[in-house]
Order: sequence, then structure tokens, then C-alpha cells
Amino acid sequence: MFLVFIAIAMSTCATNPVTGKKDFVLITEAQEIQMGKEFDPQIVAMYGLYQEEQIQKFINEKGNKMARISHRPNLEYDFKVMDSPVINAFAVPGGYVYFTRGILAHFNNEAEFAGVLGHEIGHVTARHSVKQISKAQIAQIGMVIGMVVSPEFQQFSNLAQGGLQLLFLKNGRNAESQSDQLGVEYSTRIGYDANYMAGFFQTLGRIQKKAGASVPDFLSTHPNPTDRYAKVEAATKEWQAKTQGPYEVRRNEYLRMIDGLVYGEDPRQGFVENDVFYHPEMKFSFPTPKNWQTVNSPQQIQMAPEDGKCMMLFTQTEGNNLDNVVNKAVESYKLTEKSRKTIKVNGYNAIALVSDQNNAEDSTKSISLASYFIEFGQTIFVFHGIAAQADFKTYQPTFLKTMAGFRKLTDQKKINVKPERIQIKTVQQTATVQQTFQTLKIPSDKMETLAILNSMKLTDTVQKGSLIKTIGK
Repeated sequence: MFLVFIAIAMSTCATNPVTGKKDFVLITEAQEIQMGKEFDPQIVAMYGLYQEEQIQKFINEKGNKMARISHRPNLEYDFKVMDSPVINAFAVPGGYVYFTRGILAHFNNEAEFAGVLGHEIGHVTARHSVKQISKAQIAQIGMVIGMVVSPEFQQFSNLAQGGLQLLFLKNGRNAESQSDQLGVEYSTRIGYDANYMAGFFQTLGRIQKKAGASVPDFLSTHPNPTDRYAKVEAATKEWQAKTQGPYEVRRNEYLRMIDGLVYGEDPRQGFVENDVFYHPEMKFSFPTPKNWQTVNSPQQIQMAPEDGKCMMLFTQTEGNNLDNVVNKAVESYKLTEKSRKTIKVNGYNAIALVSDQNNAEDSTKSISLASYFIEFGQTIFVFHGIAAQADFKTYQPTFLKTMAGFRKLTDQKKINVKPERIQIKTVQQTATVQQTFQTLKIPSDKMETLAILNSMKLTDTVQKGSLIKTIGK
């Protein structure tokens, strides 16, 4: 038995590519790569891809250049931009690295980008996620971001149904510090000034301070190590002493590249206005319950009150036959039908279903659903209104009001809505940031946000001929 234990222990230890020491891991490199391949399409489905050829080419070029000098150059890395306004970058096992357009909007030069790129590649090369999984320290993403909902409801999310047990693993401070060090090393070795990496972390801190209690998504999944800035600056000094400069910043080149980048929420993918959800591209609308939170993702729309006692889901289903789609839902979710009716919803064929899902072990976890399956052109959409059986009659009228309000969107003002975008302007005369914004007719209540976006203070001086970010349509 003792020899068997030794054999198991040896089989679960692997040499860490960064430290050269033995790590306790239960996942082989082949398994790690396979995990990444399985996670990637689910991440893309959750966020959506931001497709801009010049930006993608830039990220591929810098990412692959850095990967070749990293501690795991033989991995096949994959770099993507997510169509999300959140400020985040993250990596999953196997070499998959993601940047949101939200974080790209907040970089002000290539050196800042390179530092964060190196940080994320560092998580991969040091196998931080693999070690976390091996220790079973995993956290599942909430199916309804920012909402407090019952776990019983979450099974009806398309993400949950598709098996997205996605692991945004919150690394410990030691792992974050190590990735910071690797970010400095990797970005320096491909010729960037890593001092700007520390500067970007300060920008994140300003965003957090302005937002109050909330933190940027990057900080929520990347705990801020103590003395982070000082350690990054010290590491930069050390690596610059070991390497041959010059070290690039490339501010103007980066700013020109992101000119026109969508900023904030993209209304073309759906937006709520005066308690109505509009989808300009798919041309439909429906009322949303008053004072409910709404979260819109490429796969589905989720709505819930603050108390989390019920929720609604709206999504597109697979299949083109109403009865077959309903039958599949009943079978998949193990529903007990209470009623099924063929109806019309503003001229569109639909089936209204009321059902229960009983929990034999704990009746308090049994739920009831009101569902509308609506045939809209070649697509079948479905609403699910979900509540505990004891609460269902209270919320059913709210569910039905939203479902019955589904209709085709014909208002051209809503259809032609435009997103805000990053606009790069040339400063016409030397002045403070605040004076420059005043010249550009920036509203006073937007100035501090724009100053942070530019990694500047309103009292800083900007020189004539320099570039500055603004936001417009």
C-alpha cells in the first residue's frame, strides 16, 4: 500500500515550467489543452466575439511573439477579443487568452497592453488554473450576473444547460504576484517598457475609487497583491538591467488602432429603455418588468427582481417545429405539464405552457414555470417565467404581461440606434486636460471619466499635437 501511495504521489507531481519545482497537479498537459478547447466555444457564446481585423491582427502578432519567448513556447496559444464592455482580461488552461473591448478601451499605449498580456500568459505558463483545479478551488460563474437568484432557477439558463461549469478561478495573491513578475519579464523581453504596466494598475484603482464599492472585473478576478506597483517597478528595473533597450511605449500607434472601438454597452445587441427591451438587429421588442434587473448576453436575456424570488429567461431555441421544441423542453427539464395551449402573440404562432418541476427530496425547492414558445420568422424564441411553487401565482401575471408583449420592432429610431465609440482627437493647443475637454465641448459630468480613460488627471498638461481619447457616436 505504501508503494502504491508513492506511485500515485509521483504521478501527480509535475515540474512547473516557470519555477522548475515540482507541483501537485492531477491534470496532464494534454488534459489541460483539451479543457481549453472545451471552454473556448462556451466563453465565446457567453460574451460574443468583437471582430475588428486590425485589432485582432495586432493581438495575434504580439501574443504569438510573447508566447515564443515564454516558459511554454510549444503551446498553441489562442488570443481573442470579447464583445463586452467590462474591463477584464483572463486566461483559461491550455493557452487561451481573452481581452474584452472594455479593457482595450482603457489601455493608452502598447506597453500597457503588453504588460497585461504577459500577466495573462504568465497564468498559463505557471499553470495557475491547473493547480487551482487540482486543489478543487473552483468557482462557477453566476448564471445571472449581479442578480441574487435561486440555484434551482439557474438550470434553465442555456449556459448551464450547455454544461458551462466555467472556471473563472480567483488566483491567490502569490499567483498574482508571480504573474505580475512574468508580465514584466515577457513584455520587457519583447521590447516594451514594463513601467507602464504599473501605471495601468493605478488606472484600475482610479476606476474602482470612482465606482465606490464595485471593482473593475479585472480586479475582482485578479486580487491586488500588496505593494503591487512597487514590486512591478522593481522588477522592471531588474529586467531592464538584464536586457538591451530601447523599450517601446507606442502610444500614438495604439490610440490610432482603437479609434472607432465600441465603448460601453452596444445597443445594437439589445437595450432597455423605459421598461422595454429592444433588439435592433433581430427586430423584436418586449416589455420588461418594472424595477427588475436585466442582463443581456449573446445567448439569452435574463431578468429578475432584486429579491431573487423569481426570474425570467428569454432565448432562441434549436428546432423549427413548435410542438417538437416544447416536447424537448418538457423532457429535458423533467417538467410536469399543467396546461398547454396554442395561441397567437401579436400575430405570431405560439404555445403557452404551464408546468411544474417537482423536487422529491425537498418540496421547498419545487418550482413552477410559465413558458411561451413563439414562432418568429424562421426562429423560435422562448420565455420562461420561473418561481417557487408557493410564489408562482404572485408572479405569473408579471410573466404573462412580458411574454404577451413580444412584438416585431418597426420603430426606425430604435432600429438605427448607434453605439458610443472611442474617438481619437488631436489637441489643437497646449492646455490642461480640463481645458482641452472644454474646447472639445465635453460635458463637465463626463470629464473625470474621460480623464481616467486617458490615464490622466484633469490638471495634467497636454501638448499641442498630442492625441487624446473622447467618446462619441
